[in-house]
Parts: sequence; C-alpha cells; structure tokens
Amino acid sequence: MAWRDSRRSRQRLFLFMSAIVLGIAALVAINSFGDNLSRSVDEQARELIGADLVLSSNKEINKSTEQFLAKISPERSREVAFPSMVLFPRSQGVRLAQVKAIQGKFPYYGAWDTQPADAVALFRKANQNRQRVALVDDALLVQLNAKPGDSVKVGKLMFYVAGRVMKIPGQSAVTTTVAPTVFIPYGFLPETGLLQRGSRATYRSYYQFAPGTDVDKYLKTISSRLDKLGINSDTVTERKEQTGRAFADLTKFLNLVAFVALLLGCVGVASAVHLYVKEKVASVAVLRCLGATGRQAFLIYLIQTSLMGLLGAVVGAILGSVVQLMLPTVFGSFLPVDVVTTVSWKAVAQGVGAGLIIAILFALLPLLVIRKVSPLRTLRSSYDDDVTGRDPLQWAVYFLIVLSITGFAYWQIRDWKMAVGFTTGLAFAFGVLTGIGQLLMVLVRRFFPVSWSYIWRQSLANLYRPQNQTLILVISIGLGAFLIATLYLTQTLLLSRVQLSSSGNQANMVLFDIQNEQKAGVQQLVKNHRLPVLQNVPVVTMRLTEINGRTVEAIQKDTSAKIPDWALTREYRVTYRDSLISSEKLTAGKAPYQTNNQVYISVEKGYLERMKLKLGDKLTFNVQGLIVPTIVGGTREVDWNRIQTNFLIVFPKGVLDQAPQFHVLMTRVGDTQQSASFQRDLVTNFPNVSAIDLGLILQTIDEVLEKVSFVIRFMALFSIITGLLVLSSSVIISKYQRIQESVLLRTLGANRRQILLITLIEYLFLGLLAAFSGIVLSLFGTWALAYFVFEVPFSPNFVPLLAVVGIVTSLTIVIGLLNSRGVLVRPPLEVLRAEG
Repeated sequence: MAWRDSRRSRQRLFLFMSAIVLGIAALVAINSFGDNLSRSVDEQARELIGADLVLSSNKEINKSTEQFLAKISPERSREVAFPSMVLFPRSQGVRLAQVKAIQGKFPYYGAWDTQPADAVALFRKANQNRQRVALVDDALLVQLNAKPGDSVKVGKLMFYVAGRVMKIPGQSAVTTTVAPTVFIPYGFLPETGLLQRGSRATYRSYYQFAPGTDVDKYLKTISSRLDKLGINSDTVTERKEQTGRAFADLTKFLNLVAFVALLLGCVGVASAVHLYVKEKVASVAVLRCLGATGRQAFLIYLIQTSLMGLLGAVVGAILGSVVQLMLPTVFGSFLPVDVVTTVSWKAVAQGVGAGLIIAILFALLPLLVIRKVSPLRTLRSSYDDDVTGRDPLQWAVYFLIVLSITGFAYWQIRDWKMAVGFTTGLAFAFGVLTGIGQLLMVLVRRFFPVSWSYIWRQSLANLYRPQNQTLILVISIGLGAFLIATLYLTQTLLLSRVQLSSSGNQANMVLFDIQNEQKAGVQQLVKNHRLPVLQNVPVVTMRLTEINGRTVEAIQKDTSAKIPDWALTREYRVTYRDSLISSEKLTAGKAPYQTNNQVYISVEKGYLERMKLKLGDKLTFNVQGLIVPTIVGGTREVDWNRIQTNFLIVFPKGVLDQAPQFHVLMTRVGDTQQSASFQRDLVTNFPNVSAIDLGLILQTIDEVLEKVSFVIRFMALFSIITGLLVLSSSVIISKYQRIQESVLLRTLGANRRQILLITLIEYLFLGLLAAFSGIVLSLFGTWALAYFVFEVPFSPNFVPLLAVVGIVTSLTIVIGLLNSRGVLVRPPLEVLRAEG
C-alpha cells in the first residue's frame, strides 16, 4: 500500500530525501577519512619520528651524559636545533629561522623529499668531508627569493645551498610555514659562534635499534636516569598516539560541523513532510472510510518516508565515500603522513545509521497528525479541525530528537558536559533564528503597509500566509550564513588580537641573545638606524631546587602535590627590577624588594595558583651553580598579549646584577624596508643576535589561519548547499499552492510581470532576512568570544559581511525564480491540466 500510494508523489519524496544527502555525505566523508588517516598513521608510524627512539634536552649535553647517550645504541644521529638569523647575500633576504645542525644517517625511516633529489647525499657527504653545505626549507627560499646554488650565512659562516627541502619525515607544510629550517653539518656548529650564554637550544639524539627490539620496554629500564638528567623521550608508540589523538580531535570537531548540515537537512525533511501530509489528508480520509485505522494510515506514510530516508542515506554514503578522496588535498598542509584512501564500511554504516535515525525522528513530527485524521474529512476541507491540539507523542519525539543529538555529540567528543553544551548551543542558534523569523511575520502582519503598491503588499503577505516558507528558510539559509560569517569574524578576531599588541608606539621587533659585551654595540646599531630603544632588559637563567624546604625531586615523587612537572623541571628565565612595567598590575603584596638580607620576589598570579603557593612561601633557585633562597613577596597580573618582556618571576635589583646573563632589546621599525636593512646589518655585525619581526609573525599567523579556515569553510559548504537544497525543496513542494495563487491572481487580472515581481520581492525579503539573521547570530557569537575568551575589543569589518548578505540573497532569489518559472511563464489552464 505504501508503495502504491507513493507512485504519484515520488518526486516530492525524492526532494525531502535530497535534503539529508549532503549531511550524511559529510559525516561519511569525515569518518572515512579519519579511519584512513588512523590506518596510515599506524602503517607509517616510524616515519613520524624517523627513528625508533628520540631523546631530547634543553640543557647542553656534558661529557658524562654524552657517554651514557652513546651507549644506548650504536646507530645514533645527533641534532642541535635553535633559532637564529640567516642571510642570503644574493637576494639580501634575512629572517629568523630554525637552524638544525645534524650528524648521522637520520632519518632511519622515511626519506627526505628534496629538489634536486641528490641534495641529501651531497649534504651527508659534506658532513663527512667537512664541506660547508646546507639544505633549506622550500618555504624559506620562496619567501626570501633564494634558490639552490645560492649561499646562506648562518652565524659567522657561509654555506652553499645544495637543495630545497620539500618535506622530511613527520613534518607538515604548516610546520615549515611557522618555523622554516636551515640544515647545516653538525661539525660546523661551534664555528658559527651562535650558541652563547643563555641561548635556547634543543639537543636531540635519534636511535635505530635492531629489528625485533621492544623499544618501550627498554625505555622503562633507563627512564629514571633520563628523568634525573632532564631528558625527554619520544618513541614510535608515543608519537603514534599523539598524532592519532590530535587528528581524532579534529575529526570529531568536523563531524559536529557535518552533523549541523545533517540537522539542517532534517529541518527541511520536517518541512517537506509537513506540506506533503497536508496534501495527503484527503487520501488518508478516504483510507479511513475504507476501513484503515489511524495507526495503519500512519504506518503507510512512515514506511514511505523511511524508505526515502534510507535511499537518501545510501546516496549520501556513496557521495561521502567519493568526497573523502578529496580530503587529503584539503587537509594536505596539516598531514604528517601520506593518507591512502579506501572505502571505510564502518564509517558508511555509522553515517547511514545516524542519518536515518535523525531523519525519521524529524519526519515523525508532522506524520503524527495522520493518526488523528477523521473519515469525515472526505466531506470537509478545513485542515485544522481534527489535527490540532496537544499530542503527548509529539513531546516524546522532541525528547528523542534532543536525546539523539546529545548522544551523537557525546559519541564524538566523549564528554557529557561538552555534548550537552553543543546541544544547548545548537538549540540556542535554532531558537534565535526561529524567533527572528516569527518576529518578522508578526511585525509584517501587525504593521502591514496598506498604503504600498499591490505588488509589494502581496509579496509581504506571502511571508505570513498559510504554508509560508519564512521559518524554514530563515533557519536553513541563516544557519549556513552564520557558519561562514562566524568563521570570518573569528579569524579576523585572532589576527586583530596580535595586531592590537603591535599598535601605537609599542615594540614590533625583539632582539635577543645579546651578550654583555655586545650590549653597547647593539644599542649603537639601533640608534644608527634611527630606531628607538624601548626596552633593554637583562635576563638570567636558573632552575628551581626547593619549595618551602622540600626538594624538587621529593615533590615529583609526591603524587598528592599536584604541581605541574614542567614548573619543577624547566629552566627559568627571569629579570631583575624594583618596579612593575605597563603590562603588569599588582594584585597582592609588593613589587620585588630586599630587606634584612632577604630576597622578596614577585610571581605571576597564574603561576602562583598553579604552583599552589601563597605570599611568604620560600623558593630556592640554582643560579648557574649559586644557590639563592627567595620569598614570595607579591603577585602580578601580566598581559601576555602585549609585546613586552614579560616574566613569570621578577627579582629585585642588587641580587642578580653580577650573574651570567644576556639581554633582550625591544624597538620599533617603521616599514619592511627599514626592518630588512636593520636586520642585514645586525646579522653582519652580531651574527649570534636574533630578531623577531612582529610583521612577519602576523603574516605567518594569517597564512596558518587561512589554511585552517579553508578546511572549516569546506565543511561549512555542506551546510550552505544543504540550505539551498532545502530552499529548492520547499519551493517545489509548495508549487501546487503557488499554482493556485497564480491562477487566482491571473484570473483577477494580474499579468506575468506582476507575478514575477511578487515572487522576486518575496524571495528578496526571505534571502535578506535569512542572511541578516545569520549575520546577527554570528556577530553575537563572535562578540562573546572576544569578550569572554580573548578579552579584546570587538570591532567587526562589515564590508565582507555585506558581501555574505548579497551572495546569500542573490542565490535565494535565483533558486526561487528558477523553481517557480513553470508557474510564471505558462498559461493557468495549461498549468492546472499538467498538475492533473
């Protein structure tokens, strides 16, 4: 019966089926890609670190530690990595880069991707023959207009650039954008003169073990000694877990974005089924007259919609399996491994199951009224006579919808609080969009412009007439506009947060690793370039040894201490002064001071809380061999967003003045030409001094955010297209209603031009309202992020938002007119005959 009854309505059933296709396609594509990525990570796990074991330390390796590290495995490669200025003489390009001095056969797994391909062999031979040969990341060469065959100055030495590095094991394109690398032979490191007192460097050892060695088991036997030496370890198993966890989180987030597209389609399903049920009321009444019960009639149409939902889910799964082939390209900049895509039947089953359940639940809401259709409807035509009123089952369906959405969110993120938050946020967005749509209908009805022309009055009346599309289009198109606008505003907000820090007369260039004997020379160089010396701060390195008389080792063993391990083992970089600076605000106690031979330090408020400290507590530091006891004398709030020399701990003057130290100088450059000229002179005269250019940081952040936003925009596209499909479905399904209106208007004397204008103006209002609703919601959401999360002023740029409004409105008008063209251009009698 369900099959026979659907014969004349399959086109409309296919329309509501199409509404959920893209949502399910997005779910299947993301889950399939996640499964394939997980498999690829497992298969290429060793290539993620290029070795079986990596040991790293931020402290220089002494002789006894070196002997211990050398005995771990005969197959070992060494690396020292640190930031430094590099200069390409031919192009005069200069910037801060990551320098890596390498010795050995690293990587043991995977291979360098270089141009030319033999550049790696030349580099390794140079390591053995003491030839000054370097490999440089492609991103750095492109940025500084350099190429293989050029020379690069690293510290005091000049190196021949043998090739460009496209990729190394475990490295992604984003990594090279943020920190482009210059690789040099390990043996030339001392001659560069770059590692001075206070230089921050990472010392790594890469190991390869004999096949079959249980590296994790062996690591446990030496872990206690590694902890004492402050050496961190990384194995294939650990890196695989970290990588898998990171991309699993991304997959879960994108799944929620895809799920929004599915819910959007389900709203279209509910709307389409609602109109479909209204048209089928007469058929249901006839069935009731022929002896069918309300339950049987309900089941007939439930079977129809379920089968169409199943078909839509299958089509969506097929489309999703195809779309996932594109995702390695979309995510390419972020992937540390090469992903091989195959069909994931697990993801297909999950997508089909989730989509079908949600679609049926949304279709149930309008289908429930079929149970209440009376046989007397064959004699009367009022739809509301016997289907209105409260139905307890509707509340049960609403509860199941909320439960299923929350359950899906929990399935993705495994956190009930976040799952409930996602559902609440989604409900809030839907509620706001629904409220805006209903408010417009109420306002148009109440303040109807009776003095306007007939065409405008008829168009406005269509916004609240029976079977209007106002709510469904405001929700579907508005939510898509909300996703796109929020993405743009959030990206702009993140950039403005950094730009705000560099505005006005604040520093936008930081010079560090300035040695005592270089201090006067660097200052003079700054003045020669007519740049201001905004700050010149001494920095002393030290380590924490005791807290209130308890050693760091004892605290680490105490599981109840709950003090972060990083805070106990890190190398502290502190300064000394007797007053606070503009980025600091005193919250308790006093500024740093000395009295009665006791040293009272100032600590950052957040650090005090994490360390479970209070005023008067005692901290003992090892200042490069000298034990210095101190007392917590005050706390400060620090604005870490400001480009200033901010510190966790500040000593008073007179304690560290004679300690080994280096200096940080802050200045402000006017433009890129002045910056480039100054940095070239800096590298030439003081090769060990590095400079951080905030303008370059902003450019890098913009590039990374652009890549991230492209991924999210790609997923948001599913919501936009779904919204347009819902729009098309709503127009087509309500086509018979429009035919009746068109015939009536034509009978009353309206011409085609007038009907065309009425339709155009109606969809103009719908598009503007939907886009405006989404923009308003995105402005509110981004303001909340700015105020509560980023704590920065919110000043949106409205020009791109107006572009979103224009595009969304234009698409709405075009689709509305295209789907209504049959009604507009054909004679009324021909249309009525065609509709049967």
